[in-house]
Amino acid sequence: MTQTGNPHGKWVQPLCWTAVLLDGFDLVVLGVVLPVLLGEQVWGLTAGTGAAVSTAGLVGMMIGALAIGTVTDVIGRRKTLILSVAIFSLCTLLCAFAPSALIFGALRFLAGLGLGGCLPTAISLVAETNAERGRASSATTLVMTGYHAGAVLTSLLGLLLIPQLGWRAMFVAGALPALVLVPLMVRYLPESASFERARAAAGSTAAAAGNAVRSLFQGKLLRATIAFWVSTFLGLVLVYGLNTWLPQIMRQAGYPLGDALGLLLTLNVGAVVGLLIAGRVADRTGVRKAVIGWFLGAAVFLALFSLRMPTLGLYLVVFLAGCFVFSAQVLIYAYTQHIYPPHARATGLGWTAGMGRIGGITGPLLGGWLVSAGIAYPWGFYMFAVFGLLAAVAVAAVTGRGAAPEAGSAAVAEAGSAAVVEPEAPGASRGAARA
Repeated sequence: MTQTGNPHGKWVQPLCWTAVLLDGFDLVVLGVVLPVLLGEQVWGLTAGTGAAVSTAGLVGMMIGALAIGTVTDVIGRRKTLILSVAIFSLCTLLCAFAPSALIFGALRFLAGLGLGGCLPTAISLVAETNAERGRASSATTLVMTGYHAGAVLTSLLGLLLIPQLGWRAMFVAGALPALVLVPLMVRYLPESASFERARAAAGSTAAAAGNAVRSLFQGKLLRATIAFWVSTFLGLVLVYGLNTWLPQIMRQAGYPLGDALGLLLTLNVGAVVGLLIAGRVADRTGVRKAVIGWFLGAAVFLALFSLRMPTLGLYLVVFLAGCFVFSAQVLIYAYTQHIYPPHARATGLGWTAGMGRIGGITGPLLGGWLVSAGIAYPWGFYMFAVFGLLAAVAVAAVTGRGAAPEAGSAAVAEAGSAAVVEPEAPGASRGAARA
């Protein structure tokens, strides 16, 4: 099944958005239940073993993103997304019945494998479905709002379920939607038309896997691959560093605790608004210009954090920082879909997301070091601003036109010639992704 002329094509956006929502739920649920696990000394859990469990999940996501992206370019977006949702949902359900911290950590690692594959696959499928209508970037940022919706839903369910039913109910609640979502995906989710054409050109699955990986490091794509890895690493340092430590940094700066927590909420509200705006801007101006501009905007507003200002002004700056920081990172994902050819698109995005996960681990560690050293305010914000500038420079190193590497087979050359061409200006044939 393909989305072109297929009535099931309308299901792609809502099904992928729901999958990303469950992704966001599963990523945040540990943070919601961990205080309970520590407070009740479940399995004798300590802060150290709790951190180890959290890290196991992040490592699983990194490996999952690196591996499943390539699997997606071999077996297809549809099968891989269904498999990813099924894996992390099943492992999430089993977490509710874990008998020990070791088993719990192992299940979080396995869930991470599925989570790591879900996001790159959902983005690739949504972007390819909407590319011919010039809405690839806005569709990508829209589907990412599901992550923030999942995070908010997790927090609300934690308030409702944990006092009444205990922490285990959270993992059951996170897994149950898959009982509806997976059958709907099996029935209605179409395969990407551009993937099917690329697979037909590439030949065997073994050849497809090798070609997809080699493509990332050949010709003009080598520079793009390095730039995407650097920029997404820096972007996720900002995202995870701010989400983890912003309240504590602002308290260190002398703001009340209530204001500090309110600022974190404002940051994430800004993220959702920024995602909705950034995608439309990218579709009109070109995603390369948009992602550079968004990282520059992030750098400016992060630097402004260092200034003492009235409460209203501070909330406005935090809101705008949220608009730029989170959206800049997501626009990198959208940009990979414009640069990589169809036969390597999910592989390129998966490896980019996987390398970015290292930034997701580094951000909280860096923020913790800055807070412990007593220099998070204002120097931490200056450092974060520099990271935003460096990410913009890295993205600027990527050419605005996707080009396939020279290949030793006609199949790869044919697939590569279908690489997405980024629009040069508003009103042009926008976001055309004719694979």
